Amino acid sequence: MVSPASVPGSEPPASARDRSARDASGAHDAPVRVAAAGLDGLAPVLIANRGEIAVRIARTLGDLGLRSVAVASDADADAPHVHAADVAMRIGPAEARDSYLSIEAVLAAARRAGARAVHPGYGFLSENAAFARACAAAGLTWIGPPAEAIELMGDKARAKALAAQSGVPVLAGLSGQGGQDGQGISADVLRHFCSEHGLPVVVKALAGGGGRGMRVVRSAGDVDSALEAARREARAAFGDDRVLVERYLSAPRHIEVQVLADAHGHIVHLGERECSLQRRHQKVIEEAPSPALSEGDRARMGAAAVRLARACGYVGAGTVEFLVPGDRDAPSAAGDDDEHDFFFLEMNTRLQVEHPVTELVYGIDLVEAQLRIAAGERVEIAQERIRPTGHSVEARVYAEDPAAGFLPATGTLRAWRTPRALGVRVDSGVAEGQRLTTHYDPLLAKVIAHGPDRPTALRRLQRALGELVVLGVPTSVAFSRALLAHPDVRAGALDTGLLERVLEQSAFSPPPDLLGAAALALFLADVERAEQKSSVPFAWTVGGPAATWRRRVEHAGTVQELWVRGTPAEAEVGCGVQAWRGGVSRLAGGDVRVKLDGCARRYALAGDADALWVGRDGHQLCLLSVATVADQASALIGSLEAPMPGTVLLVKVTDGDQVHQGQVLLVLESMKMELEISAPRDGVVEGLSLSPGDRVGVGQALLAVTEPAADAPSQAEAASPATRGER
Repeated sequence: MVSPASVPGSEPPASARDRSARDASGAHDAPVRVAAAGLDGLAPVLIANRGEIAVRIARTLGDLGLRSVAVASDADADAPHVHAADVAMRIGPAEARDSYLSIEAVLAAARRAGARAVHPGYGFLSENAAFARACAAAGLTWIGPPAEAIELMGDKARAKALAAQSGVPVLAGLSGQGGQDGQGISADVLRHFCSEHGLPVVVKALAGGGGRGMRVVRSAGDVDSALEAARREARAAFGDDRVLVERYLSAPRHIEVQVLADAHGHIVHLGERECSLQRRHQKVIEEAPSPALSEGDRARMGAAAVRLARACGYVGAGTVEFLVPGDRDAPSAAGDDDEHDFFFLEMNTRLQVEHPVTELVYGIDLVEAQLRIAAGERVEIAQERIRPTGHSVEARVYAEDPAAGFLPATGTLRAWRTPRALGVRVDSGVAEGQRLTTHYDPLLAKVIAHGPDRPTALRRLQRALGELVVLGVPTSVAFSRALLAHPDVRAGALDTGLLERVLEQSAFSPPPDLLGAAALALFLADVERAEQKSSVPFAWTVGGPAATWRRRVEHAGTVQELWVRGTPAEAEVGCGVQAWRGGVSRLAGGDVRVKLDGCARRYALAGDADALWVGRDGHQLCLLSVATVADQASALIGSLEAPMPGTVLLVKVTDGDQVHQGQVLLVLESMKMELEISAPRDGVVEGLSLSPGDRVGVGQALLAVTEPAADAPSQAEAASPATRGER
């Protein structure tokens, strides 16, 4: 039923409907039977998602000759996934809860479009058992596992108990079921567990995953705040604030196993994916196979995943995730089960973001497999014949600002061009000119490279990321390239703490040549405009050398003056104490070629009346006009500004409160993450007019913390039950 020759995204690259995956993946001969019966009964298929996964699902549906239906909020009316499908249906306003998370809206769209099946993608409603049941009740084929399996494996306590019953190793912990406070685990219970088993421990949401509702307790003083934050985030994300607690492995490997199960009882695994490079429990770079596992390890972990899938009655494509203790983990970190070398983490009852690396090394289109399983076909692949071919590595491209702690970024994509190279696949859900907002996840695309071995795959990915052109919003590309070049990553010595350790050693300032290139690009544009209007050479003066071209811009928070003396072909260029000798020429497509002190490079450009973006090799720099900077100046002197656009989640103070340095004043939420705004000094709160639920823009003044008056009462004297706490 599953054809190894049907993987989307291959080498060499071609159009979405004209790809040869067998060449890209080195597809092997597997005992596969393909039957067309049943697939016709699925179409048209409604894709209950957006972004790159919706585009990717539509591509496979098109390859199979099946019609697709996209759904779109008002914010996505002209998004790429809308154009990738045969039909697109509006499902509501931009807010996800009123569109992509609304079961009623999605089912109404399915009825209007005449859909006969629903593919949930990942995220949003993909692991919502109520949605799966609602689809079935509406007469729609659900392209996913049974609702009962979603419900069972979505409850971390029940899933962990089932894993233990199935002979899958688990970490020591507390289930989170019941409890005297009606919430499951109390702070006192958590403190007792910490004293009995030692620190660190992790508090995790029972009903979700992806790092949401998860806090690590590293000291006894963290217990109350960690429990409160985990519950609050779990309640906001999953509508369920129950949590579990278990021993925390400080630096394990994160390994997951892909399973395929049909409705006839046959289950196989398609090896593992290495997902250890993470930030804030969110995966950043994934690969297959893991550079650390032997054939025996793969077989044992795969068998454990298959046992668990069978125990929960799984049907479809799913992933069982494991933790493998690393060298940095204490011998007692596994509790009473330290004789095991891997432990159950969770099961994702959906397609994973990182599924392409499995597709490229095993030659199987996992979306096609999902469709065929939903159509009633059998998985007729013998486990012993499933072998990886070559190696594949994926890097996620996020709209995040590394210089601001990887906070989500918004704005307009001024330039977006994806690489086309041997062994490279790009799954993208954005387009040039698209406006990025805080309504949805900041994932823009995934760049995946395949090669005959791991070093080749890493080199291809490194180069492909350098050739990706993205301007207008900060991204994670430059950091991902630096991470891929790290000696430990090259050596395959990975653990979940490696990325954070690399971050501590990283500098995020753009390379200085970008400033010189930007100056020459602005100079060239002025020269070109002048020459269109006059035959007199630009900056020509009578009886002397050419005048110096100057431009005042804002860069890195300060106003600076750029200057160029000479011609585009040969000039001196500088800014402040930096100076170069060089030249600039225009290339096809609007890019420029700039030579600075003998080094010539290609630079991508994008701009408007207020700003210029220039980039190369994943780096980018933005120069603002001085007038624009003045317009954006804050009116609240000494204010704390929003570092990212988002929604006010908590307000912990009121105007006039005396606060101390480091005290949390506000909590913002944006793109699946929380950010605490803390007092930079001891002082008094002024200018606060925000309430929970208010939306704020990046750079917006939130409040000010001013110096207290000399005769002001102490914080203890000023505190009052009527004015303290959240509102």
